[in-house]
Amino acid sequence: MFEKYEAAGKPTKNPTNKNIEPENIHADHAERGIVRVGPAGWSYADWAGIVYPRKKPAGFHEAAFLAEYFDTIEINTSFYQPVRPEHCELWLGYVAANPRFQFTAKLWQRFTHETGADAEDERAVRDGFDLLRDAGKLGAVLLQFPFSFHRTKDNSAYLKKLLKRFDDYPLVVEVRHASWNDTAFYEFLRARGVGFCNIDQPVIGRSLKPSERTTGSVGYVRLHGRRYDTWFSDDPETPAFERYNYLYSEAELEPWVARIKHVAEHSKSTYVIANNHFQGKGIVNALQLINALGGTKVKVPELLRQRYPELEKIADQPPKEPTLFPT
Repeated sequence: MFEKYEAAGKPTKNPTNKNIEPENIHADHAERGIVRVGPAGWSYADWAGIVYPRKKPAGFHEAAFLAEYFDTIEINTSFYQPVRPEHCELWLGYVAANPRFQFTAKLWQRFTHETGADAEDERAVRDGFDLLRDAGKLGAVLLQFPFSFHRTKDNSAYLKKLLKRFDDYPLVVEVRHASWNDTAFYEFLRARGVGFCNIDQPVIGRSLKPSERTTGSVGYVRLHGRRYDTWFSDDPETPAFERYNYLYSEAELEPWVARIKHVAEHSKSTYVIANNHFQGKGIVNALQLINALGGTKVKVPELLRQRYPELEKIADQPPKEPTLFPT
């Protein structure tokens, strides 16, 4: 969505703080990577009338619409079941107008949240992923593990086997528990060329804190929001979407801009995913990040700017219809 930039300087080293990135040795300083920013998924009923037209015109598809504004989308349906090749074929066509576009995709939860995945499960996953990869449009496969996946001997052994199983893809690992915050783990990923997913999440108990680490050629950042009241809630009366009902302020995004630049400085390509999808709030924050990273105004969906007037100052065009009150 924007060209290469001069990345921010390296953070000051502090040997007492394990969250500070050690010297990266695998990346070429002379060649900084491209940053792609986008949302997690595209199919949300509450986006109608906020992100998308409430009455969709003939031929409208959400992925094609988003590819006008973003250079990546994280496929999240692949977490719930393997994506079908015929669907992937259609998706490739929908985003074809944006030559910079790359998908990322979550690995099926049968491999990351369950046990016992067999060869047939692997084949089903590969049917879709191989098609995207062979088309040159699969930027990363995200292995997203739950908070309950702690760094134990058994879990470490399982992760090692899983990485070997899918090592022909550009892999990124997302863990959420602080037991993984260990130099040996990062070196384990680095030795295999596997990326580390830097996350923003409510820091509760032993949750991983924000970081700016790179362990492979692919850099990855995911912003989950900061709903402390619902993040670990098991209240059946609390809708699931409330975990992602969060709009980052510009002040909250600012340190992430610096972290993203640092990740990009040490990666060939970096993906930044806004996962706080409720009512299009992740779309808002993704546009704000593109603006902050690139230093230029951005194309903004017309309906979204009406719902979130804070987008007006970063929009590259005036509104199609004048607003009642100036912003």
